[in-house]
Amino acid sequence: MKLSHSLLPTLKQIPRDAVIPSHQLMLRAGMIRPLAAGIYSDLPFGWRVAKKVMTILREEMDRIGGQELYMPCLNPISIWEETGRAGDFGSDLFRLMDRKNRSAGEGERYCLAPTHEEVICDIARGYVKSYRDLPQIWYQIQVKLRDEPRPRSGLMRSRHFIMKDSYTLDRDEEGQDHGYQLHYQAYSRIFERSGLETFVVGASSGLMGGSGSQEFMVESESGEDTTVRCDRCGYSANLEVATSNIESIAGPNDQETVIEVATPNQRTIEEVSSFLSIEPRILIKSLLYIVEDRPVLALVSGEDEVNESKLGAVLGAPFRPAEPHEAMQYMRANLGFLGPVGVDKSVKIIADLRLRNSTGLATGANKDGYHMTGVNAGRDFQPSEFRDLRTVKAGETCFNCHAKLRLARAIEVGHIFKLGTKYSQAMGAVFLDENGVEKPIVMGSYGIGVGRLVATVIEFSHDEQGIIWPPSVSPFDLMLITLNPTESDIYRLSQSVYDDLRKDGFDVLWDERDVRPGVKFNDADLIGIPIQIIVGDRAVATGAVEVKIRKTNQRHYVPKEELVPKMAELLESL
Repeated sequence: MKLSHSLLPTLKQIPRDAVIPSHQLMLRAGMIRPLAAGIYSDLPFGWRVAKKVMTILREEMDRIGGQELYMPCLNPISIWEETGRAGDFGSDLFRLMDRKNRSAGEGERYCLAPTHEEVICDIARGYVKSYRDLPQIWYQIQVKLRDEPRPRSGLMRSRHFIMKDSYTLDRDEEGQDHGYQLHYQAYSRIFERSGLETFVVGASSGLMGGSGSQEFMVESESGEDTTVRCDRCGYSANLEVATSNIESIAGPNDQETVIEVATPNQRTIEEVSSFLSIEPRILIKSLLYIVEDRPVLALVSGEDEVNESKLGAVLGAPFRPAEPHEAMQYMRANLGFLGPVGVDKSVKIIADLRLRNSTGLATGANKDGYHMTGVNAGRDFQPSEFRDLRTVKAGETCFNCHAKLRLARAIEVGHIFKLGTKYSQAMGAVFLDENGVEKPIVMGSYGIGVGRLVATVIEFSHDEQGIIWPPSVSPFDLMLITLNPTESDIYRLSQSVYDDLRKDGFDVLWDERDVRPGVKFNDADLIGIPIQIIVGDRAVATGAVEVKIRKTNQRHYVPKEELVPKMAELLESL
């Protein structure tokens, strides 16, 4: 392709609203154009990369027996109401009415799909009847729409995006595990082929639900996720679910009974610990939540933070922090003076594992202006259960090998879920087993965002000059740069090189524009095609063209007649 005939609107300056490198470079390299907040057009250069990624996705999904289909992004909201996710997604779900509903004055009856589990179940309940129809692997590459409250970072978090989503349908959990492992292996190959170094973390299943999930992550300062990693044994987890080998809490155990201490106007952990001259870890942090109109008191050490993802997994239902009047209603005290001693039986207590068998602690006295010291778990209060509720911190030790853990920012590039029967039970997607017994289909769900994957490749592979594409996803194999194209000998040699390379199957972008060499070199480094071939006066004089490797800046001089095999060799080495 000749660059003079191409739409490639490169920019010299970094757009002011672009913060992370991938967003900056996708705009500067003419890959995308913003249409509205979180909505982008893929320009030809960007779409070529997206198609390369989609080819890899299709090849690896077909390799594990996936069948490609295509599902509507416009859904009747009724199927989302069957599973309860019409409410769970809240304002993130685009909702709309058709003309009949508008004229009848009715509410929204359609939505724009942010994912397709409900549609998959609708198809399955229509066609899967017997155990003989299972297992199945279905996938699509389709538009998704989510009403993100704060779209940002270009294609990393947008409102309109393309996703490869796939689904396994099985008879039982053993079959689900097999389909899950097939996807794990396929995803590992996809990211390796895309030039990414990923690591896998245990993750929260969030609105998807199910029995478990894992995320494929790429470590990057631009990442929105925080992960916990052990460099010795390889343990890694999203901060939402990570655990560590942290010691239990024990305070000075010289009090045989609880003592009530006046702490006027001392509400925060810092204020109370300073006032009582104790370490913050000796305090019990008591946080009141409301779960389906029921009060739950969550307890952690004063130096810890409640991890609400872990708490949500324990509670198994939507929850929110209690309002001040609810604290007075259930605990007879204002926020800042709450504690687990002597609470009403209607208040369920869940304590962090660090508090099991703890002694000599301090806590709110459920009386404004007072705290208690000398509090022992088990003796003075008895939680309903002890669970891991805290957020792991850097420097704590790994529970596997006791090496120090570190926190690392990372980008999620893929997420795989074991859904179990959550959706099939809700929507009546069932089959008859060998004995004629009706059972719900066991499902898995697996997603990769195409634009996010492209952006992550850029985050992982760029320098100050621009993008450095891995050959597998590069929009072109080679870039041919003609210096002084008005010189007939230089242009003829360039044309001959271009024709030879294309004849041998190489995808070549030819910069034959009549502009200064510096502009060409800057654009070539910005758009990042793996190999640059430079034709100028020297090539005409010697018969050898200059070849530059974008990633390493290494340069070679290659005789024209050896150029085709040399390019194949270099691309293979990259």
